Amino acid sequence: MSTAARVFVARLAGAGVFDPKADQVGRLRDIVVLLRTDRKPPRVLGLVVEVVGRRRIFIPMTKVSAIDSHQILVNGVVNLRRFEQRPGETLVMADLLDRHVTLVEPGEPKSDAATTDRSTVTVMDVAIDRQAYSDWEVSQIYVRLKGRLRRRGESRIVDFNDVNGLTLPTAEQGAEHLLSTMENLRPADLARALMDLSQKRRIEVARQLDDERLADVLEELPEDDQVEILQRLEAERAADVLEEMDPDDAADLISELPPEQAADLLERMEPEEAADIRRLLRYDDYTAGGMMTTEPILLPPDATVADALAHIRNPDLSPALAGQVYIVRAPLETPTGRYIGTCHFQRLLREPPATLVTALLDVALEPIRAETPVGEVARYFATYNLVALPVVDETDHLIGVVTVDDLIDHMLPADWRDRVSDVRASEVEVP
Repeated sequence: MSTAARVFVARLAGAGVFDPKADQVGRLRDIVVLLRTDRKPPRVLGLVVEVVGRRRIFIPMTKVSAIDSHQILVNGVVNLRRFEQRPGETLVMADLLDRHVTLVEPGEPKSDAATTDRSTVTVMDVAIDRQAYSDWEVSQIYVRLKGRLRRRGESRIVDFNDVNGLTLPTAEQGAEHLLSTMENLRPADLARALMDLSQKRRIEVARQLDDERLADVLEELPEDDQVEILQRLEAERAADVLEEMDPDDAADLISELPPEQAADLLERMEPEEAADIRRLLRYDDYTAGGMMTTEPILLPPDATVADALAHIRNPDLSPALAGQVYIVRAPLETPTGRYIGTCHFQRLLREPPATLVTALLDVALEPIRAETPVGEVARYFATYNLVALPVVDETDHLIGVVTVDDLIDHMLPADWRDRVSDVRASEVEVP
């Protein structure tokens, strides 16, 4: 692989990082630069690379032997300690993309002082170049122009010294171009990427996500970060996002808010969505009722295998919820009529489409009560190799379902998302 003289950083997002034997070390998530106050181009310090286990590590540029727009080649000893941004360091994709800066017109001083009467532009990408002695520097900025006399959407590549404002703090910064580098990330991976950002940048990015995407990401964040983001949204937007979350996750989040704010958000939500959450809030966190979701697949006794499979095909369902269907008397919303039984997805696949689901029920699977403690629920799951378990009230009405992912969330320590998994060695040798 040849070394490119110049590469644009945003185009490298997610690029594979390889050792000389073509074994993948990880994927590029950002590039660390050092902004300098003397108008010298920022120096590139190294790469932020995501390795196995979603750990983000730092690889110095001295270990980078080649870069092109699709892959990066490194060698030497790689330190596996988790990357932590130091004072004075700037992440190109996280901190610079979408920043508003100003163009320096010919004859104007090149300083970061006043920006009056200059063209305001938005940073869309940053180019880095390899210099002598293997050093890398920021050389050019790809910007979008915004002035009234400019054509809408006009963009330009300019030299680093032709812009002012990269070293100044900004009151508000967009996130459009940063999000474009993250569009293929799963919610859990996007949540981890948000946790690596500064508080200010995290809020800016969260505000730019649509309601459904933000709801999925919030479900993967630690409680403190969930609360921080929700409280920084407009009240109506916060209520809309809560409606998009799974009811059990939304209930957990609302329980962490101040009572006045929680009550206000519930009033702003759709009545049916709010009713589900209010019902869940009655249960202790570490019981089946506190873990369950209220939106499983519910079918009447006359449903066929074809009916059940049509519901299971819903792409919005999690694998755990799609693994079983529950047969109940009307109404077909929780709390339902009398619970009749459960049918497993694998059994449905083995039977003709016209077969009634009631003929395929797992009669040995006993539902549990909402008051059942988490330890007993875990033993039930382990004993019968379950992915989900129905929860009924004292009159045998189905009120929800506990899934294995919700059970694991409640069994892990509260700060499990913040912890770094153990490794046997802090450094590995890359040939």
